[in-house]
Amino acid sequence: MAGRAGRRPPPSPLPQQAGVDPVRVRLPGGAQAGRWATVREHLLGRYGPVVGAARVEAMLAEGRFVTLDGPVGAATPYVPGGWVWFHRDRVAEPEVPFEVGVVHRDERIVVADKPHFLATTPRGRHVTQTALSRLRHALALPQLTPAHRLDRLTAGLVLFVVRPEDRGAYQNLFRDRRVRKEYEAVAVHDPAVELPRTVVSRIVKERGSMAAEERADGPPNAETRVELLAHRAGLGRYRLLPATGRTHQLRLHMAGLGLPLLDDPLYPRVLPEEAADDWSRPLQLLARALEFTDPVTGRAVRFESTRQLARWPGGDAGS
Repeated sequence: MAGRAGRRPPPSPLPQQAGVDPVRVRLPGGAQAGRWATVREHLLGRYGPVVGAARVEAMLAEGRFVTLDGPVGAATPYVPGGWVWFHRDRVAEPEVPFEVGVVHRDERIVVADKPHFLATTPRGRHVTQTALSRLRHALALPQLTPAHRLDRLTAGLVLFVVRPEDRGAYQNLFRDRRVRKEYEAVAVHDPAVELPRTVVSRIVKERGSMAAEERADGPPNAETRVELLAHRAGLGRYRLLPATGRTHQLRLHMAGLGLPLLDDPLYPRVLPEEAADDWSRPLQLLARALEFTDPVTGRAVRFESTRQLARWPGGDAGS
């Protein structure tokens, strides 16, 4: 039997690899189910166009695809609603040469201080070089899960949840906008731009596009408070307080004010892809603080990053 139907995914029969969970595949039911007699046919149709049929066949021969009943064989019957797990092929990733800090840890949460260039979770070409995989390995916490995400190029605080039973409570804090997020940024200083101000706009990011854009074709969905903390040598140090969490919101809003963040590879114009991985020029954006009422203890808490933005005159040069 290829798997067992059910709404909640069963525990994976495969262990993590380098802190990375296996891919979990739900076998479609309904009208689609009749298209495949075996799990092998489904996997070839699903992944063959992506990695090639020969690679899928090789993974099957190696026993890389498994169900709750063991490795998928050539004749394993297709069961609608069943589950299949596998680990992706490991692709060489450039090692991000900056450490993940930890500013707080208890039995419920870990508040990490993420460096620039390190993704929060596995995605696309960034799999093992992520804060999640590093922390799971370093802290021996295989069930660690992020309560939210921070863009790969942005440094600063990310909240992770230790116990599965607590995940919903902390993830809902971010979903319901009950976390006060405070960012710092370095950009040019223009005395003609009146600050503080609240920027409100509509942000849309199309699938397949690297950059998001501001549009006037619908209601606003993004809001950011922008404050100038200091200015020096033609540069400004800014506090950014987002009330919403749209993709690239802070970067877009600052660029829209004529104050694009230093070393931003997307705004106001898209630079060659390699610019996003130039470790000597990190995006000058830092998630400085997280503040909320802990949903488990009821206590008001505030956590602050220890990092500094490299391009602020007199600041530290590290990522």
